[in-house]
Amino acid sequence: MSKKRIVIAGGSGFIGSALADELVGRGGEVIVLTRRARRRNDGVREVVWDGEHAGDWIQFLDGAEAVVNLTGKSINCRHTPENLREIISSRVNSVNALAAAIGQLKIPPRVWVQASATGFYGDTKDNVCDENSPAGNDALAGICQQWEAACAAATVPQTRKVILRIGFVLGHGGGALPVLSKLTKLFLGGAVGNGRQFISWIHLADLVRMFDAVMADEKLVGTFNAVAPNPVTNAEFMRELRRVLDRPWSPPAPEFAVKMGSRFLGSEASLALVSQRCAPKRFQAAGVIFNFPELRPALENLCW
Repeated sequence: MSKKRIVIAGGSGFIGSALADELVGRGGEVIVLTRRARRRNDGVREVVWDGEHAGDWIQFLDGAEAVVNLTGKSINCRHTPENLREIISSRVNSVNALAAAIGQLKIPPRVWVQASATGFYGDTKDNVCDENSPAGNDALAGICQQWEAACAAATVPQTRKVILRIGFVLGHGGGALPVLSKLTKLFLGGAVGNGRQFISWIHLADLVRMFDAVMADEKLVGTFNAVAPNPVTNAEFMRELRRVLDRPWSPPAPEFAVKMGSRFLGSEASLALVSQRCAPKRFQAAGVIFNFPELRPALENLCW
């Protein structure tokens, strides 16, 4: 029996690498589409694509079990007009390229899992957002809307489409947790701003299981919030991180300092100051079990 082939576009990063490792470990054939292909010895094959144009990569989609699209310029940058254009184009162009490719295949992928983000909801304040909540009105919400609209517009009648609105991912080797842990160990682990903004977090292992669930279950279609069921405020998050890392109380970083620091680091302060309180309502309804539904055990698992 031949191996099931899964193609991960933009799969050489933090999330894609974890997903690829899991799939290879279970005997799958994993093809990663990336701008700079490397020769690997871990069972993953990397193939060059530019996220925009047709190429030899299309042949690997033919007969594939699934395609997962994680492509997109990082939002952890200054949100200048130029950067925002690149963030949008890198996402929308990759979706359009995959749609065009799938449309010409003899045997299209059974399922297309498209990444999005909880930034879709904008600044939710204290309001809980499920998958039926309206979109926000800030720049990142607009980007997510365009991203998802491109996927919705794709004409791929034989391919089931799933969109995952991914939250604040906690894991090794990527995301914000290693940076926050380092700052906390240096006694700089205070709340950001007033600390009341919510963080909709997810342990990387649970996120990988979400990808696996939507690829495996043909009943799962449409949009899902890929977050843990218990979001916390920034103040609560930093308090739990200090406890896990055995550090004392630290003074908060006032908003003006966060904005100055973000500018110095080439990032955007809103990434830390905006509140997103999201619920994984559809995953819970589907019976998906979370290994890390609470923050403290998630941090204990990842921090040492």
